[in-house]
Amino acid sequence: MSLPIWILAPLLPLVAGVLIGLLGTRLRDQSYKIGVPAVAGAFAVAIWALFNVGRQEAPLSSLFWSLPLPASPWFRFGLQLDRLSAVMMVLITGVSLTIHLYSRNYMQGDRGYARFYALLGLITAVLLFLVTSANLFLLFVCWQLVSWLLYLLLVHNYGYGPAVKSAMKTWIILRLGDVAFLSGVVLAYHTYGTLELSELFERAAQHAAVVSLWPQGPEIDAVTAVTLLLFVGAMSKSAQFPLHVWLPDTMDTPTPVSALMHAGIVNAGGFLFNRLAPLFGQALDTLHVAFVIGGLTAIVGATIMLTQPDVKKMLGFSTMGQMGYMTMECGLGAFALAIFHLVAHGIFKATLFLHAGNIVHQARREPKFPPGFEREDVDVHPHLPWLTGVAVTLVLPLAILLAAHGLLHIPLQSQQGAIVFLFFAWVTSSQAILSLYRLRAVGSWKVAGLMVIAIALVVATYLWAAEAFTHFLYPSPGEAARYFEVAAFPLWLFDLFVMTVTLFVVMGWVVVYTNIKGQRSFMPGWIAGLMPRLYVWFWNRLFIDALYERIVQAMARWAFRVNAKLPEWLP
Repeated sequence: MSLPIWILAPLLPLVAGVLIGLLGTRLRDQSYKIGVPAVAGAFAVAIWALFNVGRQEAPLSSLFWSLPLPASPWFRFGLQLDRLSAVMMVLITGVSLTIHLYSRNYMQGDRGYARFYALLGLITAVLLFLVTSANLFLLFVCWQLVSWLLYLLLVHNYGYGPAVKSAMKTWIILRLGDVAFLSGVVLAYHTYGTLELSELFERAAQHAAVVSLWPQGPEIDAVTAVTLLLFVGAMSKSAQFPLHVWLPDTMDTPTPVSALMHAGIVNAGGFLFNRLAPLFGQALDTLHVAFVIGGLTAIVGATIMLTQPDVKKMLGFSTMGQMGYMTMECGLGAFALAIFHLVAHGIFKATLFLHAGNIVHQARREPKFPPGFEREDVDVHPHLPWLTGVAVTLVLPLAILLAAHGLLHIPLQSQQGAIVFLFFAWVTSSQAILSLYRLRAVGSWKVAGLMVIAIALVVATYLWAAEAFTHFLYPSPGEAARYFEVAAFPLWLFDLFVMTVTLFVVMGWVVVYTNIKGQRSFMPGWIAGLMPRLYVWFWNRLFIDALYERIVQAMARWAFRVNAKLPEWLP
């Protein structure tokens, strides 16, 4: 059987990883000479595949074969290339190539240099096999291998105790999600009799089935049960609350590992929703649960981020918040928007982590880095009333966003996901304008005007790109709109959510702006007194890590007691 050209994308880093692993003692600091060309070739193949698949409606050069095991029809190895997998291949190979090149000098002199490049090539190949899987079983196998290889990368610095401890913590949390994922795979095969994705989607749509939670117990829709279990697996990989505790504690690893993890691995949840979109599109309850979990993760992650003094941990909680936004988008049926979000996040978060590594190294070599500076605290706009400033800060970005939606003909009445995306863009752009008042050096209205124009261009470009991306991933007429409709909340609940969020955003911006202007805010005294306590809680990560630690200790004590009593119980 002839192999398609695009299969070289996962095969090249796989072969490179194996070769470096076998020849590591000979190669040592020259391992990059095998790893870099292999990933560069995979990146070129991925770009070629994306260009070609974009011109075709059907999957390009799908490749399937099954092992000769008649008793196990579920055990098949099938790969396919479609628009989703092509986009993910370009992201994975592009980020991996950047990290390979960066690590050439960054990891120079490290005693595990060859081992690092071998693991980097292997995890790149596994991620590429994962995004091209045409079978739920193969997808699960790759899902498992990612957990194992990530653990090995995290214990790269095995001589450092905290790094080993955080790696074990990561492995345990990911295994919990993997168990739920495996349960969903088994339930899907038991209910529908197949794990081939195309057949699974077809049978789930044609045959409604229910499963009992326990013998003679209540019944639940089979699609809902399967997707809930799969979603728990996505929660652990994408650091969703409360399974997020592993992500911030992985900063003791080399910076390239952090970049790969935050730019690629944690995006697995968003990819899973899109790969299984026809399945999740039939599970309204699962989408609502995903929306709630994602929203809670975004709030908790962003708030804890503001209290962290360490730059890498701050970026880690930033990733947690962004993954929460991504899950929220999936919960609203905006599957393609989640992919656009994870691509954008993967690119800029990888560069942020790599640059953070440079800053940490400079700070260790030079105690006076970064250099201090004095700033004169001058009110830039002394005659601008706070009411006018708040109106400009809040109303102007909203007007820009509404105008952009109107020009691009993006519906806001029938798509709740579009409204939530509008909220996210509103808060972000308002924060950008508010930063003008924080930057005391910006005292020119020309600069402020240029800032507003730049925001308008960025918003219009972002919205246009998101719409084009949605049509690219879901070209079938009405498919993307159907997911929005399925995920829609009751109108009264959604209106209550919109009004509540609006109220909190407006109140928060009024308080922040009046504090900047040195004026008295409308915050009640009891809320002002509560702020330090909240800061301490979020600085300590809501004490969730301490709670998990106590649970683990209690389970260990129980296991020791059972082990001590076991000889008495045995005959």
